[in-house]
Parts: sequence; C-alpha cells; structure tokens
Amino acid sequence: MSTVVNTEQARAWNGYEGTHWAEHQARYDAVNSGFNEPLLAAAAIGAGDRVLDIGCGNGQLTRLAARRAAGGSALGVDLSGPMLARARATAAEEGVANVAFEQGDAQVHPFAPGGFDAALSRFGVMFFADPVAAFANISRALRPGGRLALLFLRGMDHNDLGTVFAAAAPHLPVETGDDGVRGAVSMADPDRVREVLAAAGFTGIGVREVRAPQVWGADADDAGAFLSGWGPVRHLLDQVDAAAAAKARAAITEALRGFEAGGAVRLTGSAWLATARLPEG
Repeated sequence: MSTVVNTEQARAWNGYEGTHWAEHQARYDAVNSGFNEPLLAAAAIGAGDRVLDIGCGNGQLTRLAARRAAGGSALGVDLSGPMLARARATAAEEGVANVAFEQGDAQVHPFAPGGFDAALSRFGVMFFADPVAAFANISRALRPGGRLALLFLRGMDHNDLGTVFAAAAPHLPVETGDDGVRGAVSMADPDRVREVLAAAGFTGIGVREVRAPQVWGADADDAGAFLSGWGPVRHLLDQVDAAAAAKARAAITEALRGFEAGGAVRLTGSAWLATARLPEG
C-alpha cells in the first residue's frame, strides 16, 4: 500500500471493521444497494469511461460501474485489505474483467494525472483527516471536465436508524468525539459539502437528498444481532459493562420490531447526493 495519512482509519478498516464488512458482504450490500442507481445515474457513466470508485469497500458499486463502462474500465481504491480481497474475488466470480482494485489512501494516493473521466463514492469519503486535500488529490486524477458523484450520510435524525439508536442511547455512553470533523456525519451539512468541493477546485456543485430502503435482516432478532456487530455500535457496547450492553442490545432489537415488514427489517436511509465537475481546462 502507498503512503497512508489516515492512519486511524487504516487500522480500523484492516482490523475488526473491515473484517466484519468483508465477512458480511451480502448484508452490507442489502443495507446500501438502494442508493446505487441514483448515484450511478448522477455519475452519467458512458460506455468508454474510465471510472474511479473511492472507498470502494467490497466493490459492488465498482463492478456496477464497470458494467456501464463496458468499453472502458473501473478502479476501486480502499484502505481495507479484507474488503479488497472480497472485491477481487467477487469480480472474478461474476466475470467482470474491466475492473481492478488497489489498496491506498485516496487523500494521498498517487493516481495517474487525468486518468479518469468520472469519480464516485458510496459513503466512502466521510472520514478524511483533511477533506480539501483529499478531494484536491482526487481532482488531479480526473481529466479536465471530469465528473464527480458522491453520497454522504445525513444526520441520524433524518434516518430511521436514528430511532433505533435513540432507543439504545440510555444504556450507552454519550459520544463527545470529533464527529463534526472526521466522523460518519462529517459531511452531513450540504453547505460543508459545497465548501469542501469548491476549495478542491470543483465547479457546478449540486447537492440533493436521496432516500432509499435499507434491509438490515430477516427479522428484528436477526437485524439486532447484525447491527450490534457493526463497528460504531460495537465500539459503544465495548465501553459499558455486560448488563448495560445487554440492555442496549435488547433495546435495539425491540426498536427494530417496528420496522419488520414483508419478511425483512426495512429502514429508510437518507443521504446527500453531491455532483460536481472540473473546469474544462
């Protein structure tokens, strides 16, 4: 792997977090795949395009982009070795030949200048230590006039998941960290999105809300067990004693019962879809 500046993220995604996502590839795809079509449509991928997927994880979006760019190619970049192994294996299983994956930190990765027509990301760009520097590096990877399409998580008060977390909150510690700067909701403010992308050299910036169904499990018990193993939740559960952790897990499961429908637990997720492009030259 090339130089890494987001060292805490690298440890997480090459440790428990990345392993959990890799081991539960299909389940995480079920949570996030409802956002694929709006994102791919916004990226306007052409048949001959060269596409960069930032924070590609297990590679579902990269493979879909590669299929749209049938005469071009798609490259997925991520910090996580475990997830990239799943991405490569799945691409081989599905016979997607015009896709490749590289391990790297997109904030400083030595992309070929002007090597891509479009860059996209599904919730993979909220954790940069220096977002402006990261997007400036990504901009150098795009040709003049290159396109950008990104999904950013909105605040939990706009997502059904927030209701679930609120039910567990009385049993968990209050997080007082730097989520407003580097956490999952670091780009939850659309004005912040516009500010960062403009500072990185992008123009024609648009930000709009997209909503999508997210399947978390077959029933509340199944979804509750899975959600309790998700990195951010597990982090909180590890900070309390066994009795409090058990109460939190039970609260999560009970809250999820209200979302059981049609043989699955279906929550609605809300995200910002940002689009931008580079000047033509």
